[in-house]
Amino acid sequence: MRYRVVTPPAAEPVSVAEARANARIDTAADDVLISALIVSARESAEHELGRSLITQTLLLSLDRFPAGGAIELPAGPVQSVASLTYVDPAGITQTLPGAQYRLDSTSRYSSHWLRLVTGATWPAVQQRANAVEVLYVAGYGIASAVPQAIRQWILMSVGDMYANRERSAEKPVVEHGFARALLDPYRLQVLA
Repeated sequence: MRYRVVTPPAAEPVSVAEARANARIDTAADDVLISALIVSARESAEHELGRSLITQTLLLSLDRFPAGGAIELPAGPVQSVASLTYVDPAGITQTLPGAQYRLDSTSRYSSHWLRLVTGATWPAVQQRANAVEVLYVAGYGIASAVPQAIRQWILMSVGDMYANRERSAEKPVVEHGFARALLDPYRLQVLA
């Protein structure tokens, strides 16, 4: 299972002005740097949590359909499935009708699955890499939809990265004990 971002987020969970205010930066001279730090912090949070924060389009590639009947969609929360395509045994790319599968999530903190509807079966595919592809939209939505604890973690991370821009420092950064815990309620819990 491999996935990649096809369309990145159009915005970030926090603005440059919010990051500047949180880090007590009075000048706009470093706004380009702060913007880059926000992207780094968001990507780090997404990696830590195993989920997308702001609406983005992802492409999941599989070599075959799963035997168990369900496809796990990583980096949720999943908003919608745009398409599910596969390469049939003759080598022709086909689109599986949306009426044959449904999006399923037991909670907003667990995995999202594509499940076959009752009576449906996955079609046969050609034996090749990336024979099955799922294009889907994931993320909480707009910046204000991202939980506040995650947004605060991003602001703290930007502040730390701004204040400590060198790889090594005379006095190493000591992480706030509670900062990592801000993400804990949003960590992906896999439910089979």
